[in-house]
Amino acid sequence: MNRVSLSRLPGERVLVVEGDEVHEVATADLASYVGAREAEGTPGLRWVWDDTARWAPILLEAGVRVQRCHDLRLGHHLLRCAPAADARLLEGEQSVHWDRLGPSAPSDPALFSVDDTAEHLRADWEDARQLAVVAASAEPAALGLLLAAESAGALVAAEMTFAGVPWRTDVHERLLTDLLGPRPPRGARPPVLEALVAEVREAFAAPGLNPDSRPELLSALRRAGLEVADTRASSLRALEHPGIPVLLRYKQLSHLFQTNGWAWSDRWVRDGRFRPSYQPAGSSTGRWSSNGGGALSFPVQVRPAAVADDDWTFVVADVAQLEPRVLAGMSGDRALARSARGADLYQGMVEDGAVATRTHAKLGLLGAMYGATSGESGRLVAGLTRRYPDAFGLVEEAARAGERGQVVRTLLGRGSPGLGEAWDRDPDDPPADPDSQTRYRRAFGRFTRNFVVQGTGAEWALCWIADLRNRLWLLGADGSLTERPHLVFFLHDEVVVHTPVALAEAVAEQTRQAAETAGRLLFRDLSIDFPLTVSVVPSYADAGKAGATVIPG
Repeated sequence: MNRVSLSRLPGERVLVVEGDEVHEVATADLASYVGAREAEGTPGLRWVWDDTARWAPILLEAGVRVQRCHDLRLGHHLLRCAPAADARLLEGEQSVHWDRLGPSAPSDPALFSVDDTAEHLRADWEDARQLAVVAASAEPAALGLLLAAESAGALVAAEMTFAGVPWRTDVHERLLTDLLGPRPPRGARPPVLEALVAEVREAFAAPGLNPDSRPELLSALRRAGLEVADTRASSLRALEHPGIPVLLRYKQLSHLFQTNGWAWSDRWVRDGRFRPSYQPAGSSTGRWSSNGGGALSFPVQVRPAAVADDDWTFVVADVAQLEPRVLAGMSGDRALARSARGADLYQGMVEDGAVATRTHAKLGLLGAMYGATSGESGRLVAGLTRRYPDAFGLVEEAARAGERGQVVRTLLGRGSPGLGEAWDRDPDDPPADPDSQTRYRRAFGRFTRNFVVQGTGAEWALCWIADLRNRLWLLGADGSLTERPHLVFFLHDEVVVHTPVALAEAVAEQTRQAAETAGRLLFRDLSIDFPLTVSVVPSYADAGKAGATVIPG
């Protein structure tokens, strides 16, 4: 192993530890040092640091891309909860600070701006402990792959923030003006929203109503004779009242104004690029979230502003029915794997004679993964359990474990939070009466039922983008990250690559090959198809639409 750990030191210095060699590098010289080491082509060179989101951006700004890293923050929290790992081996000097180390915030202005408790953590000490945990575990290969994929995902996140999604501010502002009217003064509503507020007030006979206030809106609805427990759009759509359509329209446009309006553009679009801040492993399943810019929510209304550069295009790829395919692979259910061959797993179930219609297949399989026990979905689950006993048995076993308060795990070994941890996060005490406790345990069982599949789906996606990242780099031959094909967006089962037009078909092919590689890495003993729908489009808004260039899988 060629692992090089980097730790911050006082006085704008960095401690570099590689095996028995220890030396220091000035902060100002770090990028040139890392770049020179990368250029040497040392086999297996891996940079070890506390948080990729704090080191990689500085290197990228200097034109340095690293091939591999190990993110100690992500690794520490993963190993703390992994059932196959002995977390006691993580104990040692500074370990309490690693326990508390959170993701870097997008407001961090520079590499060395961090709270004092995490300022001078020794990466080499923590790395040694994590390596010991993996080596002593019952599943070192699986945990090692998960840690590598997690760290590669962190590099992808940093590079996507650095590169940004090409974004036409003029198009975005035109879209907002068309929908909301001219940009209002700070603190005011746009004209269209003000007009809708007036209509809502008139419809519900509430002259002073602020529709953004949940208590006020609930009171107005109840005075109008509408019994409703919340103000969610799904609840409002079930109500019969002439004011409901205009209220829903207001809520939709108000959300757009607040989340992707002019202030959002001012904050997150720079130099013609939307640059969000991603948070790898932001959820307990390992799925990403966003700690700035709302990267994982790309409203349809503003997607036309995502326009590729001249002579460049977007390659947009998404995998069909990721989680059902993952369930087939992780359970080793060969019957479901057979149904998963080809582009449509649900239709494959019909053709195999498991169900009569595609709708029944979807209802039954999603019901198994999300815990449907009643109605048509529940009936279908019972029948499909006999057809696919390994797959349906796996999620059922995970649900029963959750109801018993046990931890469940993904294929590669990520552990779920326990029932007690879930209660600890609840502002209320655990329910005291037996019926409430039973309902709570069943609800937690539904969570663990889905955790094992969603978490393994996240692992497949990490392996996918990790391999694709390196494939895209090789396609470019020469040039910096943004001069070659590069990832600009990732959402669970979808990627967007910004590429020169001339390389679009090659990018599409590499995207498919990376998906196949991810499947082989996770499900070595069982061949699982992960077919992609790939579109080559000048604007992200055109992906999947009629007229887009679709390269079939």
